[in-house]
Amino acid sequence: MSLTVILSFVVTTIISALMIPLVIKAGNQLGIVAHMNKRTVHKHEIARIGGYAIYLSSLIGSALFLKADHQINAIMVAGFIIFMVGLYDDSHDLSPKVKLIFEVIAALIVIVYGEIYIKGFGYFPSDAMTFLSGIVTLFWIVGITNAIDGLSAGISIIVLVTISMTSLLSGRSDIASLSLILAGSIMGFLFFNFHPAKIFMGDCGALYIGFMISVISLLGFGYNASAFFTLGAPIIVLMVPIMDTLIAILRRKIHHKKFSEADRGHLHHNLMFKLKLGQRKSVLVLYLVTFLFSLSSYLYYYNPTAGTILFIALMIMFEIFVEVTNMISRKYKPILTI
Repeated sequence: MSLTVILSFVVTTIISALMIPLVIKAGNQLGIVAHMNKRTVHKHEIARIGGYAIYLSSLIGSALFLKADHQINAIMVAGFIIFMVGLYDDSHDLSPKVKLIFEVIAALIVIVYGEIYIKGFGYFPSDAMTFLSGIVTLFWIVGITNAIDGLSAGISIIVLVTISMTSLLSGRSDIASLSLILAGSIMGFLFFNFHPAKIFMGDCGALYIGFMISVISLLGFGYNASAFFTLGAPIIVLMVPIMDTLIAILRRKIHHKKFSEADRGHLHHNLMFKLKLGQRKSVLVLYLVTFLFSLSSYLYYYNPTAGTILFIALMIMFEIFVEVTNMISRKYKPILTI
C-alpha cells in the first residue's frame, strides 16, 4: 500500500477529529440534538450533526489526494446533494418521499454523468444491458444509502478498508484513496461517537456515508470480470446493514406497520436487550460479524471454495440468531423447527 493512500486516511482522521468538538458546540447551540424517546438508549440530549465534520473532512481529503475527473466530479456533486438533504432533515424533518426524490437525482448524476454503474450484464443485448445496468445501479445506490444508519460508523470503516484492499489488488490506488479518505473522516468521528457517545452523525452523516459507500463499492468491485465481484462482493461486505434493513421491512410488513416506522427490532437492539450484551459489546459483535463477511469476500479472491464456505457458515449463524431473537416474528423458525 503506497504512502499516499495511507496518508489520505491519517490526514482525514485528524481533520475530522479536530472538527468534532466545534460541531458538538454548534449542534447544541442550534438545538440540533437527538432527544430521548422510547427507542433511544442515551440518557441526555446529544448533538446529531457529526456528519458535518465527516463531510467536510472527506471533501478536504478529496481535494488534497484525488485528481478530478468526470467520475470524481459526479460523486462530489451528488454527495453534496445527499449531504444537504440529510442536514436539512436533521433540523427540519423531510418526508421520506422528498428524500427519495433527491436520492434518485443524486444516483442519476452518478450513473449518467459519472458513467458509474454495475457491470457484468454482458450476456444481454447492448441496449437492454445499458438499461438493466442503470436500473439495478439506481436501486443499489438508493438502497445502500438508506441501509446505513447512525450506528454504522465502525461497520462503514471495515467495509471501506475492505474495498480499498480489493481495489489495490486490481491496481486501482485512486479508488483505494477515495475509500480511505472517507474511512478516515469516519474514524475521526468515531473517537467521539463510541460509547458513551458525545455526538451522533445524524442523517447528514448516515445518508452521505451510505451514498458514498454505494458508489465507491461500484468502483472498487466493478472493474473485475467475475460476476461475483460485479455485484456479489459489495452485497457480502455490506451484508449486516443490508440484512438488518430487509428484515426490518419484512417485520413491519408482517405486523402491518409502515416501512418508515421506527422500532426496537434491529440487530443492535436484539444484541443489547434480548441477549443482554449492553451497548459496547453489541457494537463490537457487529464489527466482528462485518469483519468476517468482509473476510469471506476478500478470501474469495484467492480461494473461491474457502470464501464460499465461510459465507455459508456465517449466513447459517445469522439465520439462527434471527430465529432465536424473533427478529421477524415468533412464528418464523425454519431452522430451529428442524
